Amino acid sequence: MSTLLTSSSITWHKNSHSGGNGACVEIAEIGDRTAVRDSKNPDSAFLTFHRNTWQHFIDGMVSRRLG
Repeated sequence: MSTLLTSSSITWHKNSHSGGNGACVEIAEIGDRTAVRDSKNPDSAFLTFHRNTWQHFIDGMVSRRLG
């Protein structure tokens, strides 16, 4: 039986470089998935990605920033 996940039942994390303006995304680890939500609208829907997919996205963003 699966459990319905809601934003309030998940422990969300914001990057320490985001500052205090709230204009960023937050992530949460849920088993083998990473959940992503808009920090300005925490009660809205969130997206989930397989952990490997999310890591490939992050790796791509880092390489573009450094490259």
